[in-house]
Amino acid sequence: MRPFEYSRAADWQSAINRVATDPQAKFVGGGTNLIDLMKMGVETPDSLVDINRLPLAQVEELPDKGGIRIGALVRNSDLAEHPLITARYPVLSQALLSGASPQLRNLATTGGNLLQRTRCFYFYDPAFPMCNKRKPGSGCGALEGYNRIHAILGQSDQCIATHPSDMCVALATLDAVVHVQGPGGERAIPIGDFHRLPGTTPNVDTNLQPNELITSVDLPNIPFATRSHYLKVRDRATYAFALVSVAAILELEDGMIKSARVALGGVAHKPWRATKAEQMLTGKTAEVSAFAAAASAELASAKSYRYNTFKIELAKRAIVQALTTVAAMT
Repeated sequence: MRPFEYSRAADWQSAINRVATDPQAKFVGGGTNLIDLMKMGVETPDSLVDINRLPLAQVEELPDKGGIRIGALVRNSDLAEHPLITARYPVLSQALLSGASPQLRNLATTGGNLLQRTRCFYFYDPAFPMCNKRKPGSGCGALEGYNRIHAILGQSDQCIATHPSDMCVALATLDAVVHVQGPGGERAIPIGDFHRLPGTTPNVDTNLQPNELITSVDLPNIPFATRSHYLKVRDRATYAFALVSVAAILELEDGMIKSARVALGGVAHKPWRATKAEQMLTGKTAEVSAFAAAASAELASAKSYRYNTFKIELAKRAIVQALTTVAAMT
């Protein structure tokens, strides 16, 4: 790891000013992903600005909106077990508890989870020269390499890496809004616009500006979100990233689907909101045949590579399983 300067910010304005004046500076909260990348030589900041003393570790109700605000420094373990989350947004609690290990969840933060970087083998190994995400213009080693864990939706010829977060998949179904502060003031970014598909700039993961600080995440009031489920399919039962994951929410009335929210993880460069499946499910009877048809429609545009063809069928089955689980809830 190369040498770096370290400082602690007393307030968000000083933190932002420090990063705004140094393009090689980065914020650090839990550091569970950033420090790993620094050890590998993938991330090489000259300076780390510790934001852990900022008052951003609360989970609180939004009385005027009926939703919940989650501070950027709320630890994953605390968020997963918070009574407001377990009672109103169980899909988020389940997603958080399926990620990493208890030790990492005790350090990892909400803001940091939003900014996780891909676990693509080629990105993580600086000794391998071809990675457009790490070194723009160098090529994508995964295209013709070992691509078992890689994307089947939304990819480009520049990058087929996948987004690793479980939390963000759940947030996608909940229409979360990310609040950020920067030199130009505050702005709110819908979760669907926060992360990016690779296109021709796979090195840019989000629409967050380099000198902007995530301060909170808002969840709207969704009464039917109590009928939800997070399904994660992975190689190991614990401490493994998703091959495919599904966050599913159904609003039912007399066995009919009034509305559906479905998002996929492990299949794209960002959490993948399954809008085609949602449209097909609305107005249908909550039964396996409808779930299977919606899953097939969502995966109709999927493209696989040498080692990950299995992911297409796996994603379809995972969607059906997740929706079947939700439909059976009382």
